[in-house]
Amino acid sequence: MRRKPTIRDVAAAAGVSRGTVSRVINGGHWVSPDARVAVEEAIRRTGYTANHAARSLATGRAGSLAFLLTEPQHLLFQDPTFALLLRGAAEALAQRSMTLVLLVAGTPAERANVAHFVSAGHVDGVLLISSHESDPLVDELLEAGVPTVCCGIPLGHEAQVPTVSVDEIASAREMTRYLRGRGHRRIAMIAGPHDTPGGKFRLVGFEKEMGDDFDPALVEEGDYGQESGALAMARLLERTRDIDAVFAASDMMAAGAIATLRKAGLRVPEDIAVAGFDDSGLAATHEPALTTMRQPWERLSSEMVSTLLEVIGGARPAPITLPTTLVVRDSA
Repeated sequence: MRRKPTIRDVAAAAGVSRGTVSRVINGGHWVSPDARVAVEEAIRRTGYTANHAARSLATGRAGSLAFLLTEPQHLLFQDPTFALLLRGAAEALAQRSMTLVLLVAGTPAERANVAHFVSAGHVDGVLLISSHESDPLVDELLEAGVPTVCCGIPLGHEAQVPTVSVDEIASAREMTRYLRGRGHRRIAMIAGPHDTPGGKFRLVGFEKEMGDDFDPALVEEGDYGQESGALAMARLLERTRDIDAVFAASDMMAAGAIATLRKAGLRVPEDIAVAGFDDSGLAATHEPALTTMRQPWERLSSEMVSTLLEVIGGARPAPITLPTTLVVRDSA
């Protein structure tokens, strides 16, 4: 029978010490990027897998992290952004021979169960994928001492929780600047929920870039979902037809806005240009293909995992802010 690969085999394949391999497997602390890449590649080549039971006994850790979504369960399957982050986090943990536990806390009962589960030590830390300012779960995680990293800046807890996010304000300004550069002046915005970082900061960027041309009557709010974008667009059209472009804070809401515009007999982009945010897959396949701000999904996931493992190891990592990319397609 073929012998099971050991840490010694991985070290030999990577050209590093066994201590370096151990540090990568247990969180990657004090390991250079080059060494980490070499070890992760050696793990793939050798087929090494960790003995979780033995490692848990030795370290006192569960060897798993929670992917925590504080949204209704149906959004996990409807919104492709969550699937991208979930896949990226799972891949990042698989490289470290760790397990990802999916938790959804969209209701008070679910939040209570999740808080009890993570506080009991069933996971080593939490990747908090969505946060609402009024949600008590962040406070509960902090009070229980559960290592937590947020995707996006958690409103009201900016200085208390390590974060990995995109530059929401700069991204929204770039998209708004692009639309203005195309000659659009009456630009409406379908913002996300005001108590979420994307909802708040993308609107801030839009307002700053619009300057004196900003009209609060041309702002509506959705929940990032397609139906909410359609309803928001309908409310805007009831108020005025004097709109030449729409910037939606998600591709899903942009798609909903386009559906409403078509029902109203308006063409995209000939009559009204529409732009989104995310580039999560929907944008490229939509008809017309959506102009959008692309988030670096794979890097967001990997940076969140690395940051959380640093927190578990006792470090206090600085916030990480990643750039987005303007992707121009047919809709604007």
